[in-house]
Amino acid sequence: MSSASRDPQVVVEVLSEALPYIQQFSGKTVVVKYGGNAMTEDTLIDSFARNIVLMKEVGINPVVVHGGG
Repeated sequence: MSSASRDPQVVVEVLSEALPYIQQFSGKTVVVKYGGNAMTEDTLIDSFARNIVLMKEVGINPVVVHGGG
């Protein structure tokens, strides 16, 4: 995570924008396609994993499917 993304102001802005979606999808199951270019770089793999964990932490139930690419 870059130092810019840890800036409290940035965190507040991102969470403020995300809150309506978190509320809308909390308790829901969401299918996430994972494959192709997202699997080619370690930074993308790490980012994907962190995003899946975040979804679980806010009450969203992600189901990851291979993209077939």
